Amino acid sequence: MEAQTTVAVIGAKGRMGATVCRAVATSPDLRLVGEYDQGDDLGDLGGAQVVVEFSVPDASLPNVLACVQRGVHVVVGTTGWDQTKLAALQEGLDTAPPSRGGPPVGVLIAPNFALGAILMMNFAQQAARFFESVEIVELHHPNKVDAPSGTAARTADLIGAARDEAGLPAVPDATTQDPGGARGARVHGIPVHALRVRGLVAHQEVVFGNVGETLTIRHDSLDRESFMGGVLAGVRGVADHPGITVGLEHYLGIA
Repeated sequence: MEAQTTVAVIGAKGRMGATVCRAVATSPDLRLVGEYDQGDDLGDLGGAQVVVEFSVPDASLPNVLACVQRGVHVVVGTTGWDQTKLAALQEGLDTAPPSRGGPPVGVLIAPNFALGAILMMNFAQQAARFFESVEIVELHHPNKVDAPSGTAARTADLIGAARDEAGLPAVPDATTQDPGGARGARVHGIPVHALRVRGLVAHQEVVFGNVGETLTIRHDSLDRESFMGGVLAGVRGVADHPGITVGLEHYLGIA
């Protein structure tokens, strides 16, 4: 029998963290060795080889740095990772010890772990160069603390980069007065709108438009279990990807 990978979860009392704990505990190749939440002493993280981090944006960077400084791989589901935080994490990795298994520490930062969401982002990136207009609508439960979602921001970045590469101009918009911000945020030049509605879990649609036609690409996560396959794929693959990886698609071969 192959040795089990030992896993700890930071943010274990949250809805996502608790779901991750159950998923790890029921996977025969993994062993749950630690459950931590805000304010807990991380100690040696229970001897974990991999940590899954689902906390809040303000706490995520310190949590991840604490892990890499202990030589522990990290799978990060917390959103809010901008270039400043990524640069700080890289500095931490530059001085981090080797992992407990020997190779350099790996950190996966995944805006979304649902396979359908990853494919949705990939499809949107492919479609971006063919359409004049594009906007993103992300829809979540009202307990979500950040907006726009990490998935929406990542999607906008991918679309914006594809449009830049294709030499497309800015998306058309004649709006000159919007004191209340009804036209949404702009991420890489792409309008992004955030809805927070009781009863929702995690949903996103990308709406493309040309003269005479529109294309809508939509993904719906109806239960947090939809993320677990991706989380476990990240746990199993992170040791093989030293350094920082943004996006689970790089582990799945669809980047």
